[in-house]
Amino acid sequence: MVLCENSGMSEVRPDTLIRSGASSSKSAGAGAAFSPLYRQIKALLVQSLEQGEWKPGELIPSEFDLAARFQVSQGTVRKAVDELAAEHMLQRRQGKGTFVSTHHEARTRFRFLRLAPDDEGEAVLAESRVLDCRRLRASAEVARALDLRVGEPVVAIRRLLSFGGAPSVVDDIWLPGVPFKGLTAELLQHNRAPLYALFESGFGVSMVLADEKLRALSAPADIAAILRITSEQPVLQAERVSYTYGDKPMELRRGWYLTERYHYRNSLN
Repeated sequence: MVLCENSGMSEVRPDTLIRSGASSSKSAGAGAAFSPLYRQIKALLVQSLEQGEWKPGELIPSEFDLAARFQVSQGTVRKAVDELAAEHMLQRRQGKGTFVSTHHEARTRFRFLRLAPDDEGEAVLAESRVLDCRRLRASAEVARALDLRVGEPVVAIRRLLSFGGAPSVVDDIWLPGVPFKGLTAELLQHNRAPLYALFESGFGVSMVLADEKLRALSAPADIAAILRITSEQPVLQAERVSYTYGDKPMELRRGWYLTERYHYRNSLN
């Protein structure tokens, strides 16, 4: 039994475009002394996404309309939109327009699940089971990662991902308590959508980028027991901090991957 314990942007004229860091977003190139015009437009588009002017899955205005709104050329807008599409914040659909990315779509969903079968013809279908959910006070490590004060409330989740019935991944997840105030074990148990899709539709938090680091370690005893392996057996540990718009950290995740039949795959451009 799983328990959860309580322990619209106005028109912008060219002369109002900022010269540096229109947004704090990493992708917007904040910190440069002078930012190219298309990057300023990009930052303003990110600002509109952050403010919820366009919701996940919604169509954004055409390049023609955005160019008129910002009083810049369509080429400048196109370059800004191209970068946001390359970063998966927006999605172009042939003949339909450009839409805000959503984690309810498969191609966005699998951006954050990098485990692939050694047999490339084998489908990877994850079965998710929440093992624990509780509200805690942030430790120094968690507070630092999530830009919180030590002792602030966080939601701590442990879940198991199985592939073909075989336990393969244990995820320990920490979320800031205030944005996820209504997140309960019951809600997680009844959720059938990907976790990031639940965060998006249920709490208005879109994960748009992540920093991740990997290392090979021996499995801790509790993780080994869940994965049904010996504690001496190596696992791949992936530690990730995921961010919403404006570079605001919204998740610390430490995943333990069993890679006997699967590998961690990353495609680089």
